[in-house]
Amino acid sequence: MTSALPNLSQESVWREHEPLATKTTMRVGGAARFYCEPATEDDLGSILMWTKELGLDWFVLGRGANVIVPDEGYSGLIIRLTHPHWRQIFMLDDSSLYCASGVRLQQLSAEACRLGWSGFEFLEGIPGTLGGALRMNAGAMGGWMLDRVLSVRLMSPDGSVTELQRSQLQGNYRSCPELKGVIALSALLAPAQLENPDCIRARIQEFTQRRKSSQPREASAGCLFKNPEGDHAGRLIDNAGLKGLQCGQASVSGVHANFVVNAGSATSAELIELIRKIRQEVFASTGKWLEPEALLLGKNWEDVL
Repeated sequence: MTSALPNLSQESVWREHEPLATKTTMRVGGAARFYCEPATEDDLGSILMWTKELGLDWFVLGRGANVIVPDEGYSGLIIRLTHPHWRQIFMLDDSSLYCASGVRLQQLSAEACRLGWSGFEFLEGIPGTLGGALRMNAGAMGGWMLDRVLSVRLMSPDGSVTELQRSQLQGNYRSCPELKGVIALSALLAPAQLENPDCIRARIQEFTQRRKSSQPREASAGCLFKNPEGDHAGRLIDNAGLKGLQCGQASVSGVHANFVVNAGSATSAELIELIRKIRQEVFASTGKWLEPEALLLGKNWEDVL
């Protein structure tokens, strides 16, 4: 297998059997068979062509929010866009901001505030990067990622690069179908409006306080279940009396019922068993099946629930 590895630039990182638990916010799971941090778009294209030739699955891991890694790990290739090339952010003109997909959302929010651009405040407390926020159409506090997008550059599994305008992207709840199975490279972003940075900063601080008072501090994958139409998953779980429910070291948060937290040494198996119990109890009391929002790396939830 070593002789078949892709040809990468010296700045790229390549490792095998790379532990993943510390690279996710949930802090569970095993290792990746292959792991790469490409330094350029050419390196990324080479990696994708290599996986295609071998029939190998791949996944782009940002900061690991909304991702649960199985205990047995991942048999494919994990790609992380952590090189400085993927963290570029700068003004193109007075109304557009270039942002590479590895930029942290907190940094994006801060830069928008500095420019006096409103509409990015909701990103402050989301522990992710732009690439994941685009693919998931990340949302909080009434804001949605795709609302700020002018266009997205992306790479297909064959290594080709294209650009989609906002009108070509569907901003669905917790998804952007056009970005599934491809890799977002960068985006052009625009403000909701221009505003005094002090006013924007005040809203960021307000959102931060709301998060601190309503979300747990322990390791978690964020909101675990999608909200059913017209309702909230946290309310249904809470009403079912499930706050504090445990499976090993995994438990339903006592602060927010739609968060499952890792008390310190939880396994992915414990987490999955807890998710199964939550779904069964909520269905028994409401007749509604909750659907997980977090991704189960390398697997389909239907196969384990």
